[in-house]
Amino acid sequence: MMVSSEWLKFMETDAIAIIGPQCSTIAHIISYVANELQVPLMSFASDATLSSIQFPFFVRTMPSDLYEMAAVAAVVDYYQWKIVTAIYIDDDYGRNGIAALDDELTARRCKISYKVGFPSNAKRSDLLNLLVTVSNMESRVIILHTGAEPGLKLLALANGLNMMGNGYVWIATDWLSSYLDANSSVRAETINDMQGVLTVRPHIPKSKMKSNLMSKWNSLSKKYNHSDLRLSAYGFYVYDSVWAVARALDSFFDDGGRISFKNDSRLRDETGGSLHLEAMSVFDMGKKLLDKIRQANFTGASGQVQFNAQGELIHPAYDIISIIGNGVRTIGFWSNYTRLLSTVLPEDLYLKPPNTSLANQHLYDVIWPGETAQKPRGWVFPSNAKELIIGVPNRFSFKEFVTLDNATGKMTGYCIDVFTQALSLLPYPVTYRFRAFGTGTANPHYDQLIQKVVDNEFDAAIGDIAITMNRTQTLDFTQPFIESGLVILAPVKKHITNSWAFLQPFTLGMWCVTGLSFLVVGAVIWVLEHRINDDFRGSPRQQLITIVW
Repeated sequence: MMVSSEWLKFMETDAIAIIGPQCSTIAHIISYVANELQVPLMSFASDATLSSIQFPFFVRTMPSDLYEMAAVAAVVDYYQWKIVTAIYIDDDYGRNGIAALDDELTARRCKISYKVGFPSNAKRSDLLNLLVTVSNMESRVIILHTGAEPGLKLLALANGLNMMGNGYVWIATDWLSSYLDANSSVRAETINDMQGVLTVRPHIPKSKMKSNLMSKWNSLSKKYNHSDLRLSAYGFYVYDSVWAVARALDSFFDDGGRISFKNDSRLRDETGGSLHLEAMSVFDMGKKLLDKIRQANFTGASGQVQFNAQGELIHPAYDIISIIGNGVRTIGFWSNYTRLLSTVLPEDLYLKPPNTSLANQHLYDVIWPGETAQKPRGWVFPSNAKELIIGVPNRFSFKEFVTLDNATGKMTGYCIDVFTQALSLLPYPVTYRFRAFGTGTANPHYDQLIQKVVDNEFDAAIGDIAITMNRTQTLDFTQPFIESGLVILAPVKKHITNSWAFLQPFTLGMWCVTGLSFLVVGAVIWVLEHRINDDFRGSPRQQLITIVW
C-alpha cells in the first residue's frame, strides 16, 4: 500500500506519460488514475484483466498472460496430459493468470483438477502442507505460477519431499526464466532443486541492438559493482517502452502538440490525508499522445514494437526452456502467429503464411525430473480418490458375457474385458470396484439394475444390457459393442444335389393336388366341348381318353 501511495504522490506532478509498473496490483490502481488524468500508461504488468477496453490509456508493452498461458497449455496438450495441478500466489497476478490458464486448457479438452493458492507471506509449514496435499492428488503435472522468492522456496521444499523425481512434471511460468536470466550466478543448491523443470520466456529475437544493449548493461553493472545483475526479457521491454514514448513525443510535437493541463474539480481529498488530489491535473492532449504511442512501428531491442487494435504487441511468442545440469536448453518455441509449438524461430515463421496443422508441432527431447528421457505419464492413482462402484449382472446363462467367478471372486467375461481395455486408454486414473448384482442362480432383471444406477447406488453398470427407449430416458449408454440385428431362425436340412433335385418340392400332397387339378380341368373342357365338338362324343371309354388327351 505504501508503494501505491508513492505512485499517487508522483502523480501530483504534471505527468504526460507513465512507464511502469510491473506489479499487477499497483498497475490496476495506477490505471484508474491514468484514465482520469488522460495520461498514457506504459506498463509491463502481464495481468490479462488489464485491457484497453476498461482502461483506454493503458498500453501493455510486453505479452499478456493470455499468451503465456496459451503457451503453457500448448505444452500440456503436446505431451497429451489431460489433468494438471495449479499452484499460484493468491493475488491479482496469480488468480487472473490461473483463470487464463483454465480457459486455455479447457479449449484443448484438458483441465485443472486441483488448484491451490497461498499468500505471499506464507510460512514454511503452510507450504509443506500445500505440497503434501498436492502429492496426494492424481495429477503429477504441476503448474507453478508465483514470484521468484516463493517459487524457489516451493521447488526446494518439493525436492526435499521427493516430488522432483520420476513421474513428476513441473512447469513454471516466466518468473523462473526471468530469475535465471537476471542472475549470472545461481547457487548450486538452487539449480539442483529445479532439475528437469520446464519454463517459458518471452521470445526476444537476436539482433545487433540487443547485443549492444547487453554489452552496455554489463559494463555499467561492473562499474557499479553489480556484475551479477544481468538483463532479463523485462529489461528489453522497459528499454523499448522508453524509446516508444520518446518517438511518440517527437511525432506529437511535430504534429503541433503542446503540453498543457487543467484541474479536475472532482479530485478533492476530503479526509485531510497526505495525498493532495487537488494538485493532480488532467493532460489536455493525452488522447493525441496516446494515439502517437499506439502508432509506434519500429524495431527495438525486444523485437518489433507495434501494437494491434487492442493495444497489445503484435506477434507475441515464447521460448520453451528445459533446465538441465548447470544451465538451460531451449527445446522449442510457441508463437501466437500459428498457436503451435515448433523448433523453428518465430521470426522465420512470420515470413511464411501461417500453417496451423497439428502435424507441424515438434519439440526437442527433454530430460525430465529424475534424469529420465521417458515422458512421464502425468498421473497416478490417488490415495484419497472416490472409488466408483460398478454394478455387474451375475448371470446364470450366457456366462461368456459376464459372470462372477466363484473360485476367484472376480468378475469375468467379454463385457469386463472391453471395460478394462477402455480404461487402459484413458490418460488419467479411474479407481473402481465391481459389485455383483444377482444371485447367480437366475438372470437378474436389468431394469432393476438400471434403477440402482439412477438411484446412485451404483455409479455405472456394465454388461450385456440392451439399449431400449425407456432406459435411454434415465441413463446415458455407450455406443453398442455387441449387436445382433434382425435374424431369422430355420432348421438345417441336407439338400439333394443330383439331377433330380428339381423334384424335391413335389411332395405327396403336391402330387395329389396336381392330379386332382388335372381331372377338374379335363372335365370342364369336356362340358364345354361335348355339345359342339364331335371329337368329344362316342362311347364313355372314348370320351374319357379324349378328356385325358
